[in-house]
Amino acid sequence: MKLRTLVIAMVLTVMLPSVARADEGMWLLSLIGKNYDDMRRAGFQLTPEDIYSVNQSCLKDAIVGLGNAGSPFWHFCTGEIISSKGLVSTNHHCGYGKLQEHSTVEHDYLRDGFWAYTMEQELPNPGLTASILVRMEDVTAKVKESLRDDMSEGDREAAIKKVCSQIEEEAVEGTKYAAKVKPMFNGNQFFLFVHIIYRDVRLVGAPPSSMGKFGGDTDNWSWPRHTCDFSMFRIYTDKDGNPADYSQDNIPLEPKHHLPVSAGELNDGDFAMVMGFPGTTDRFLTSYGLEETMDITNKLRYELRTVKINILREEMAADQATRIKYASKYASCSNYWKYSNEQNKALKNLNTMGVKKEVEKEFNNWARFQRSPKYSNALGLIKKGYAARRSAEEANMYVLEGLLTGPEAPMFATRLCRSFQRDLEKDKEADLSRYEAYAANFFKDYDERVDRRLSAAFFEYVYTHMNPDICPNFLKDAHKKYKGNWEKYVNDLYSKSIFSNQENLGKFLLKPNAKQLEKDPLAAAGMEAMDIYFGLDASVSQESKDELQRGIRDFTDGVLQINEGKKLMAPDANSTIRLTYGNVMSYEPKDGLIAKHYTTMKGVIDKEGPVGTEFEVPEHLKELYAQKNFGNYTNRRGEMPTCFITNNDITGGNSGSPVINGKGVLIGLAFDGNSEAMSGDIDFEENLQRCICLDSRYMLWVIDVYAGARNLIEEMDIVR
Repeated sequence: MKLRTLVIAMVLTVMLPSVARADEGMWLLSLIGKNYDDMRRAGFQLTPEDIYSVNQSCLKDAIVGLGNAGSPFWHFCTGEIISSKGLVSTNHHCGYGKLQEHSTVEHDYLRDGFWAYTMEQELPNPGLTASILVRMEDVTAKVKESLRDDMSEGDREAAIKKVCSQIEEEAVEGTKYAAKVKPMFNGNQFFLFVHIIYRDVRLVGAPPSSMGKFGGDTDNWSWPRHTCDFSMFRIYTDKDGNPADYSQDNIPLEPKHHLPVSAGELNDGDFAMVMGFPGTTDRFLTSYGLEETMDITNKLRYELRTVKINILREEMAADQATRIKYASKYASCSNYWKYSNEQNKALKNLNTMGVKKEVEKEFNNWARFQRSPKYSNALGLIKKGYAARRSAEEANMYVLEGLLTGPEAPMFATRLCRSFQRDLEKDKEADLSRYEAYAANFFKDYDERVDRRLSAAFFEYVYTHMNPDICPNFLKDAHKKYKGNWEKYVNDLYSKSIFSNQENLGKFLLKPNAKQLEKDPLAAAGMEAMDIYFGLDASVSQESKDELQRGIRDFTDGVLQINEGKKLMAPDANSTIRLTYGNVMSYEPKDGLIAKHYTTMKGVIDKEGPVGTEFEVPEHLKELYAQKNFGNYTNRRGEMPTCFITNNDITGGNSGSPVINGKGVLIGLAFDGNSEAMSGDIDFEENLQRCICLDSRYMLWVIDVYAGARNLIEEMDIVR
């Protein structure tokens, strides 16, 4: 359902019927029966119970949310179980951080790839979690029993938190599960999600980055693609099948369900279903929120990250050890660096601002007929709320992207310094082993010389561009004292700090004292930046925040009421499991250009660039291609397929999600969207939106023919 058509001419009178059908949506699994007829028409051949059931094994039991132990309900990627031994496939970029952590100059798994030919060779990843949905439940009525219309936003949040905690505790009492209540439709509905969360997830395999990241930043968010974007993990349990921390005694998970993997034909128009854990969308965003997104969030993120991207590219190209240290950090930075720029282009090209304003005009027309003033006031509150926080949001981007996450040492110094200070204030001995472990982990992937370059560049950029009334004093003082020589200032700053390198910190840890902490210039700079960051939020009145939150909730509620009984509506993505359905489908990205639905290995060879570039092609792949050694994974034309596109509705977090055909068989892995429709998280464009997917046949060919990992092929159920 397109938000631009949520409010059409029928809103001029509540009596006029609507017959428009939904054309987008990240659907909640327990409600998928409402979409069943549409899914069947698109080519789905199973039943809703085959997707979601509490009483029998089903597709949901094979879908994995990848997260971290500290926040297991936030899923950074999705995976799928593809064998009866807990084997999981996901994207290469989802496993990239783990490949980097295990890599050394001697064993460069980023450059060379990694394959475990026995289970004993699989590598543990402390902190990595794999969540599988057990059940979900609409608990809106239970939550709303505790709410009143005359509540303040603070009281409302407190009441919601209390009742949700009770619901979560009751849901998992006496079980091995974990539960979380998540708000939907901007706080108008609430759903309980019960998961089983596994804590022993081991790295099994991945192709070299020249294949897994083929095309790099140039091809990112674009079609055609030839990226072999997959990696493999395995979930382990204790001997009784329960979640457990890593142990050599653990055994592979015996899943309730695993997906067969297709090596068969794929055609334009075939049914395609994506199940996964999409991160966030904002389809109910108003024109006022869109202005902030375009003019502040996207614009400044892109500009500030460009500073970091340029430095890291140069440093990583010059030295292998530096490349390994910064590979995962660069990938994380560059992904949404390009996304921000491409999204702004798409939003402008598709006139999303005009669309939003038209929706708001029609919403206000509808609101005039309602008895409650909350609907007629909603957009006014939203406009006022965004205006009140504009300057704070702008400053926030400079502090966050430029000072706190640009260089690394200032934030590292701040965290350690404040932690030490808390320990010393409590008159207790600091746990040195904890600090030593944290420092060792940090310095493993840190280069002081590179960080000095980043600090000098960011300090100059922030000082030059940020509102001088909010700019940190340490930057103003440095500019005056060093007469704009930021490199000299940073060199002095780092040289005098105990946190700038492992040697200095090691000396301090031998005899920590409060006075040395208080005088540390790097920690002082980081703490001032951090104080400004939190102070910016405090500078916006609580009344303004509450009005904005209430306005957004009431606007969304009004949209739901307008469409009640007329359109199916999916809530925005919020890292909970969803399903989208559509078809394999070519498209017309621009006038006179038709993009067909698949690519082949010929495109890999055609794009080849020099060694070390984004389009490097491994010699082994070229040899196999020259021999036409494609095994039995070709299409009917004898081509080796690489990627394909569908019109599925996806976003970040869907990376690694299974693309499943009408019979419940894995046909590919979702890994990207297309730049022409980067507006999709805010306004879905059905004619342009495409989900870019790795073809399962390419994945199987790499495992089997390229890597010779027959042990993995033999444990899968391959459908031809």
